[in-house]
Amino acid sequence: MARLADVARAAGVSTSTASRALSRPEMVAEATRERVARAAAEMGFTLNATARALTTGRTGLVGVIVPTLANPFFPPIVTGVQEALTEAGGNVLLGVSDRSETRERELAAQLGSRVDGLVLVAPVSADAALRELAERLPTVTVDRTVRGLPGVVVDTPGGVRELMAHLTGLGHRRIAYLGGPPGSWMDQQRRKAARTAVTDGGGELIVLDPVPPQVDAGLAAAEDLVRRDEGVTAVLVYSSYVLLGLLMGLRTAGLRVPEDISLAASDDLTVIGMTQPGSTALHVPLEEAGSAACRLLQTTPLPGGRPQRVRIPTRLDVRDSTAAPPRTAEVS
Repeated sequence: MARLADVARAAGVSTSTASRALSRPEMVAEATRERVARAAAEMGFTLNATARALTTGRTGLVGVIVPTLANPFFPPIVTGVQEALTEAGGNVLLGVSDRSETRERELAAQLGSRVDGLVLVAPVSADAALRELAERLPTVTVDRTVRGLPGVVVDTPGGVRELMAHLTGLGHRRIAYLGGPPGSWMDQQRRKAARTAVTDGGGELIVLDPVPPQVDAGLAAAEDLVRRDEGVTAVLVYSSYVLLGLLMGLRTAGLRVPEDISLAASDDLTVIGMTQPGSTALHVPLEEAGSAACRLLQTTPLPGGRPQRVRIPTRLDVRDSTAAPPRTAEVS
């Protein structure tokens, strides 16, 4: 197995120069960097994390903590972090907190000694606890903002406002919001945005009980919606998985989409664009959010400067699941 000293000898440089060329290439002349890289590639040599840490004080590893992997919203964010790290020869260490504040703290402590920084996705810990963590280790939040910390937020609240304007523009006045997951910070932002947009459009928002991001939850929500019979003519669902269940449940109850009721989702993480009818939804670039979080970790903050915030816009894709409400609803 090739050693760093072998690579240095083949490239005609000192071992320390070879180390810098592989771990901190910006510190080495381009010709030298290329010579070392070529020799390393020919020998199949890779600078391991321990050697990198001894040389640079950095491991090339980033800890990513997510509340769950069952929610399809989170894995693409992890993928985005990994893609950004791969460009720099780094890797992700992943932890799942199961939406437990205690577990989140434990994972942060375990990963903290092994990684260069943490990406906390939809963290559940209190703001003060997250700021205390950031004092010990570079930390970026995703899908939540915390005063004093850099963060990345996908602007689903802005997209929800646009979606609700679309529905009220079609003539809907009683619109239901089916949100979740229960206790989610982002869901609070979506709900506020939905209420403001519907009110501004001259309508009324009916807030249903929050549900987990599962098809079965959508089926149960359909039964509840039909049983309540509150004259709702459109429903905005926070998860496309829930929307699939809702669509099937409403069909079973004899309701047609969009002739009897319109449906839309605030994400497009399933094949809802290919359903019959295709579902109106927000396109959410989650991998881009993960990559942006990784880049924030790699950016040295200015002394005394405000922490950077990145807002990732969504895009409204209007399809056939939304239409004007039934005429009886318009008259009433």
